[in-house]
Amino acid sequence: MSETTTDTASAVTADATVTTDSALPEPVVTARNVHIEYEVEPVVKAVRGVDLTVYRGEILGLAGESGCGKTTLAYGLNRLLKAPALMTEGSVTFHDRQGDTVTDINVLALDGDGLRAFRWDKISMVFQGAMNSLNPVIKIRKQLFDVFTTHRPGMSKDDMEARARELLELVGVDADRVNSYPHELSGGMRQRVMIAMALALEPQLMIMDEPTTALDVVVQRDIIREIMRLREIFGFAVIFITHDLPMLLEISDRVAVMLEGQIVERGTASEIYENAQHEYTKRLLSSFPSLTGERGAFLRGGEDQ
Repeated sequence: MSETTTDTASAVTADATVTTDSALPEPVVTARNVHIEYEVEPVVKAVRGVDLTVYRGEILGLAGESGCGKTTLAYGLNRLLKAPALMTEGSVTFHDRQGDTVTDINVLALDGDGLRAFRWDKISMVFQGAMNSLNPVIKIRKQLFDVFTTHRPGMSKDDMEARARELLELVGVDADRVNSYPHELSGGMRQRVMIAMALALEPQLMIMDEPTTALDVVVQRDIIREIMRLREIFGFAVIFITHDLPMLLEISDRVAVMLEGQIVERGTASEIYENAQHEYTKRLLSSFPSLTGERGAFLRGGEDQ
């Protein structure tokens, strides 16, 4: 399936102001021909020639099995790749909307202070496994304060305290939990704290890398509802990464399916569900057991009980 987009891939400066056609979907990030390799022996080509556009305010689901390149691609979009990973080819353009103007930022050209200012302010990330992402020996208050002191150095301590409490309440965590260490919170509460940190600067795009992994199904549902509610309030776009294609079809506006470093199919959630074209997508859709049908098919050699 093809992807409709405005032609912004050619923008290479960090300062090109453009006007957008309001009749067309407005992109927030555009990636073209992205190649990412792990420079080991032999070289691992983790992402191979991927084109991806995320539109403002949408939820784009990125699905595929473990090792297909989903997280590697997301890290590349946000310049979080570390050696031996290397983006060897391609472009990433962030379309920064400020009021009525949009400025194209060449993400790959950013360095030093420019890159530091870009991350978290324009694109934030909720990493897989909140317990591993939060510092276990630092209270939640200090971890939220670190975001403000890095990106909003003019904020007073009272303002940071008020904002930290406000963020926790936004994600459904008692404000007094700013005094807690991560191990004193449940898994669902830790994940909500990670979402609060990602929301701190009100970015235009949030990348969520399997944010409900290792949570029970009830907590998963609560977290997903929270993400949907916050998106309605703040209007950010989301890249939601998971291997759980049926769940993505419930929450996503569009879905892209990855296999062996390439996007093999993309379309709206309804298009993927009703008329999947690629054999791998069809297998993903059929890999979860049906909630209907005859009972006992797997009991006592197939005999019903």
